[in-house]
Amino acid sequence: MIAVVLAAAAWTGTWGTAPVRANEGQSFQNDTLREVVHVSIGGSQVRVRFTNRFGDAPVVIGEATLGIEGAGAAAESGTEHRLTFMGKPSIAIPPHADVYSDPVRLAVRPQSNLLVDIYLPGPTGPATEHSLAYQTNYYALGNHAGQTGASDFTHTLESWYFLASVDVSGSPARGALVAFGDSITDGAGGKKNANDRWPDLLAARILSLPAARQFGVLNEGISGNRILLDHPFYGAGALARLDADVLSQSGATDVMVLLGVNDIQQDPHQYEPLAIEQGLQQIVEQAHARGLRVIGCTITPYQGWFTYDDRGEQTRLAVNDFIRHSGVFDAVTDFDAAVRDPKNPHRLLPEYDSGDHLHPNAAGHKVMAGAVDLQSL
Repeated sequence: MIAVVLAAAAWTGTWGTAPVRANEGQSFQNDTLREVVHVSIGGSQVRVRFTNRFGDAPVVIGEATLGIEGAGAAAESGTEHRLTFMGKPSIAIPPHADVYSDPVRLAVRPQSNLLVDIYLPGPTGPATEHSLAYQTNYYALGNHAGQTGASDFTHTLESWYFLASVDVSGSPARGALVAFGDSITDGAGGKKNANDRWPDLLAARILSLPAARQFGVLNEGISGNRILLDHPFYGAGALARLDADVLSQSGATDVMVLLGVNDIQQDPHQYEPLAIEQGLQQIVEQAHARGLRVIGCTITPYQGWFTYDDRGEQTRLAVNDFIRHSGVFDAVTDFDAAVRDPKNPHRLLPEYDSGDHLHPNAAGHKVMAGAVDLQSL
């Protein structure tokens, strides 16, 4: 197994997820996690950003490795690389902090899956996680980091733990696009292990652009997330997490914002459009201050969802009018127009409805990805 520290490079994000505090206090001791991440762009060097952002005590990574996914939970033979941290094989991540691995030389193909193994001697305490990965991940008892085969990884997980992002260098892409949103961006309504979230499908479309106009795509959606309020399960509000989840991403140049429906439909309801509009404008101003372009995305319909009411719908329509016509955003993607029912624009078109009347299904995610004007990026 190779462990080589390479020279400094220009980094671009190729995969990301938004961490939250573990809902059920999940912790690990003497376990190896094998986590699957689906990258957007390729490169010749890779580094991983590990996180203990919501931990209250240091988390020790005893060993970590990176490889290319083969069959199932197995790695492609010969691709496993031991990750180091400032040249050392292990590190203690301080509470509320992130750490980067040293880079490794690995030829990463666009739209491929990587395996990140993390041996946790533990106890870790409550884990930092992304709770709804829509991806089967694995763990084994004891230290099995870097094993090619999958025979010891007999347990499965539905979340990503202690991972924040993966960066590549050696890519011709001109930057990274961050999809900043809630459950619809997170992938709700799609199929597990299908990588059919609208940001995944947009990333595939972007690869049709000339190499120098391509982007890495990072999914920073959190199910249930709001703009203005925090939630113990659904993470910090978008304004509170903007810096960590968007502005600090490697090579970030653009952000697409699809937020607001949870401010409207969750209790306590935010029925005042101006409050949501001011929150969105603050996201834009802070992103502009860091040199990022911002694409505003209209809020999709939700009639039939159990908290839908006329007052909330009027708020949604008013906020969408602001997104379309205020001129605050550098560009607009009209997801509402893409997925609504022309006969009843308050609801999703049935062909795009996952069945709960809020979350688009896989076909809806595909239409959303197709609604993005690549020339506006």
